[in-house]
Amino acid sequence: MKKILTSSILLCILFLTGCVKNELTVYKDAVVEFDATTWNANGAGLTYAMLIRVPITGAVTPASQPAITRATGTVTLRVNLVGAQKSTATDFDFVVASESTATAGTHYTAITGKGTIPANSSFGTITITILNPGVSSTTARDLVLQLVDNASIKASVNYAKVGLRISQL
Repeated sequence: MKKILTSSILLCILFLTGCVKNELTVYKDAVVEFDATTWNANGAGLTYAMLIRVPITGAVTPASQPAITRATGTVTLRVNLVGAQKSTATDFDFVVASESTATAGTHYTAITGKGTIPANSSFGTITITILNPGVSSTTARDLVLQLVDNASIKASVNYAKVGLRISQL
C-alpha cells in the first residue's frame, strides 16, 4: 500500500507540475528623460519635479546639496537614455517651457536647446549657468526645461520636464 501511495504521489508531482514558458519582454524603443525627476517628487501642484538644491549625483542626503541661488554658478542636469545604448552619439533637444519665470540673459545664460549622449553611454548632460542679476529680491525665479522629440529620439512621457527654482536672496 505504501508503495502504491508513494508511486501515486510521485507521479502526481511529475505530471501535475511543469514549466511555463514565459515570453521575455524586451524594451526595444529608446527615450530620454531627466535624471532628477526619478529621485525627486513632483512640486506641489505641478506635474514635474521642482529642484531647489543643486543636483549632485551620488549625494547621500538632500541637505548636503547647496541651494540653487543667484550665486550658484553652474548647474548640471543629467539626461538618461532609457533603452539600449547606441554605437553612435544620440542628440536630444530641449526647450524652456512656458511655465518659466526666469529670463534668459538676466537669471541664466541663454541655452542652445541641444544636448548629446555620447556613443556607448546612457547619460548626457545639460549645463545651465545661473546669473546674478545684482538686485536682491524675495521672489524666486523658476527655470523649467522640457525635453522634446526629435528625429533621432523621443522624450519620455513622464519625466520630460524639470524645474529649477532660483532663489534671488
